[in-house]
Amino acid sequence: MKQLIFLGRAFYAAALIVYGFQQLYFGTFRDVFFSVYQNHLPVRNILSYIFGIYLIATGFLIFIPGKGKKASLLLGSVWMALFLGTHITYELISEPNKLYHLGLWATPLKELALAGGAFVVAYSFEDPLPVKKSFLEKFAPYGNLFFLFTITSYGISHIIYAPYMVNIVPKGMANHLFWVVLTGTCMIAAGVTLILGLRIRVIALFLSLMIFLWVWLVHVPGTLSHPIAAYRGNLLASTFDALAFSGTALLIALTMKKQQWVEAIENWK
Repeated sequence: MKQLIFLGRAFYAAALIVYGFQQLYFGTFRDVFFSVYQNHLPVRNILSYIFGIYLIATGFLIFIPGKGKKASLLLGSVWMALFLGTHITYELISEPNKLYHLGLWATPLKELALAGGAFVVAYSFEDPLPVKKSFLEKFAPYGNLFFLFTITSYGISHIIYAPYMVNIVPKGMANHLFWVVLTGTCMIAAGVTLILGLRIRVIALFLSLMIFLWVWLVHVPGTLSHPIAAYRGNLLASTFDALAFSGTALLIALTMKKQQWVEAIENWK
């Protein structure tokens, strides 16, 4: 069990380290992390380098006993601040298209999932002794909802935009449209079921395995078919997005016994 929990954290931490080096190499923020408002930032390159170093440091801190929990809680807060402060403000104020188009939210929701993943990682660390918890520590059990909301939304997108997504299915698999729709259906079912706190371990393990298979069947071949620096390294980063999501689902399966909001309602008097 402990080895698998470590593996889940390692998947997430590895993604952070890759993101950090991407920041350092290109000298700009990945669009997942910061909306197009970054174009108006003074000394954007310097800020990007600082953020890249921070991500790399946090990735390594997750492996250090006594440091991983605090580092993950802080990272979850940073992701949430960037999501609310750059993506939400852009969508509400500057986005020229209609906000009900789910495709517009694919990039912001990925950062929301990373925020949820950071809180899930933090929650996976056990406190050796009963201690007074900070606000972020009390908030961590709810972080999985951000991740699961993104998974559910992505599942809906797979079905809505299925005809446009068939090209990402490996060529050796027949009936590409079927696999896209099946994947979307599984994501919706897993996301909704886990949000409701039903069969958490089994469903989350299934979700983790499914996403892990995507890493090798979809993302790795797509990344290797292009130069690493193509699309500003986003193909490689997307591969590690999937790895981080697989690790997040694995940690939910291993460390979450009940949905906190469901338990709160059940115990409400």
